[in-house]
This record gives sequence, structure tokens and C-alpha cells, in this order.
Amino acid sequence: MSIVVTGTDTDIGKTVFAAGLAAALGARYWKPVQSGLADGTDAARVAALGVPAEHILPEAYRLATPCSPHLAAEIDGVTIDPDLLTPPSGEGPLVIEGAGGVLVPVTRTLLFADLFARWDLPVVLVARTGLGTINHSLLSIEALRARGVPILGVAFVGDAVEDSEAIVAELGCVRRLGRLPRLDPLDAETLAAAFHTHFDLEDFA
Repeated sequence: MSIVVTGTDTDIGKTVFAAGLAAALGARYWKPVQSGLADGTDAARVAALGVPAEHILPEAYRLATPCSPHLAAEIDGVTIDPDLLTPPSGEGPLVIEGAGGVLVPVTRTLLFADLFARWDLPVVLVARTGLGTINHSLLSIEALRARGVPILGVAFVGDAVEDSEAIVAELGCVRRLGRLPRLDPLDAETLAAAFHTHFDLEDFA
């Protein structure tokens, strides 16, 4: 079983959710393309949030510049080969984390949504609960559906905003998987407890 975790934007809690999901499922974690290394990687953050090091697979590409992968690769003098972005095989579940939103370019001719369509794997869309989330979420859902990407559901991150969460699920015709609240402190223990409280693992089976 493999699940793709993508988002409506960058810095919305996608990595935290992916870490919570991978830890809860006992899954392996894979970030195909990491853009930006100076402030630490998403793989390192996932490790700090409870995913065992042996479950974290190496990235296909590690790019120094913190920007869209297509530009980070050009700045680094790297050519991204989409054939190297095939999900790795292995035993047990796999959580794959995209970069930024669904229409972020992997190369100048390939978007992450296109890559997800190639993989034909179920996608969890992570959305913040703040102002603007309805528009961003529904646009992301439309972009995924236009490419035939199977959507497992939407997972929200942030303070509860009942109407926004409900109308995204209703208008987008998607399952509302739950909401991960803001955690202070945020660590492996608090994330595990919050994930088990706010999500049903059967939804990810």
C-alpha cells in the first residue's frame, strides 16, 4: 500500500501530517525531490517526529536551493529524470510526500499532479484551515481530478474552522479525513497522540 501526501500550498503542515501518518501506519517514508538543504530536510524532520531512520528512504534528488524543484535543479546544474521518480518497491506501506502544492513543476514540462497521475496512487490532500483554504483546496481537487488522480480525502491542519472544512468536503465531493490541530510542543509523542485522536487509520487502509 502506497499513499501520496500532497498539499494546497507550501508550509501548511504537509510534512508533519506525513510524519504522523507514516509513524501511525509503521510505513516507510519517501520524499522524491528535496529542494533546500540549509535549514534541514523534510526527511530529517520526519525522523525527529517519530519515523524510524530505517523507514526513511533516500531522496532521488537533493537540491540546495529552496524553491520549486524545476528551478532548484537548474540552479544546481542538475537534470531531473522523471524515470528516477518511480516509487520504490519494498515490503509494507509507503508514504510519499510531494513538494509544495499539486501544480508545482518538477521539471519545465512535468507538474507534481502529472507525476501522481503516472503513479496512479491514492492521494491525501493536506489543507490549512485558515482564510483562503476553500479556494486553494477546491482548485487542487479539480487539478487532481482533471488528471484522473484518485483522491483518498482531505486532511486539514490548524485550528478548527468547521464551515470551511465541511464545505471543502461537500463541494469537492471528497472524504473529510480529519484535522491535525496545532501542537505545542510539537514532537513525536504529541504528534502520535494527536494523530490517533483526530484520524481513523481505517480511512488510510
